[in-house]
Amino acid sequence: MMKLRFLQIAKILAVLTLAVGLSSCASKDKEGADATSGVKLTPNGSYRTASTSGPYLRNKDSGLPYDFSGNQSVSISSGPRSQKYIALTFDDGPNPQHTPRLLDMLKRRNVKATFYVVGRNVAAHPNIVRRTVAEGHEIGNHTWTHRNLKTLSDEMVSWELDKTRDAIISATGVQPRTMRPPYGAMYQNQREWVYRKYGYPTVLWDVDPLDWKKPGPSVVAQRLISGTKNGSILLVHDLHGQSVDAIPQTIDTLLRQGYQFVTVSQLVALRAAQGM
Repeated sequence: MMKLRFLQIAKILAVLTLAVGLSSCASKDKEGADATSGVKLTPNGSYRTASTSGPYLRNKDSGLPYDFSGNQSVSISSGPRSQKYIALTFDDGPNPQHTPRLLDMLKRRNVKATFYVVGRNVAAHPNIVRRTVAEGHEIGNHTWTHRNLKTLSDEMVSWELDKTRDAIISATGVQPRTMRPPYGAMYQNQREWVYRKYGYPTVLWDVDPLDWKKPGPSVVAQRLISGTKNGSILLVHDLHGQSVDAIPQTIDTLLRQGYQFVTVSQLVALRAAQGM
């Protein structure tokens, strides 16, 4: 009798284990994203997430130059509005969990993005930054500690930028060419001083989905898509899983709308060529 009961219990446990495993597998979509983020959202009847199964839409190579030596703009938040070129930018990485799968998403779609990296994260994960550059993406300086630069002296701002620049060069052999202040917070005189000392234009944005509030992937994607227009610079954070989950739908929809993704340097060069 005891042996029979033991066998019955063992069968029940086996069934439960299999059910949990199947449930876990089902929560992963074809991009490797966790479809059950744990965040409950109000259904949005006007928005549908498209299938991410292949074949993937591919971004066209723009052929735009990267040299923006003719640029005279100290601060930039968008490119020319006359053409459908846009720049996708990611802040605060690299993140060991989310940045690699983001790079996979971008590679499938031939999209080159610009990553504004935090120096101490670069030092912690140099291989991810090395891969980012190897796959044709651009790296920008986002300071070492992600502090509000408005609260710092010029000496401390230099320390933040120098230490991050050195970490990027150590990891990749490439110099950052632009910078983005944490929170977008920087006085105009600081921007001018940084431009004179480093040659960095201060790059801001004109599309902000407020993804740091973690509203859910579909909301992040909807905000990015609805806010984009010719010349837009899109702000996203690749340290948030939900933000990365929003990228396939964002890119695929914008590609269908005729936009081409370029790096920030290409967008700045385009501005300079048009005398902006």
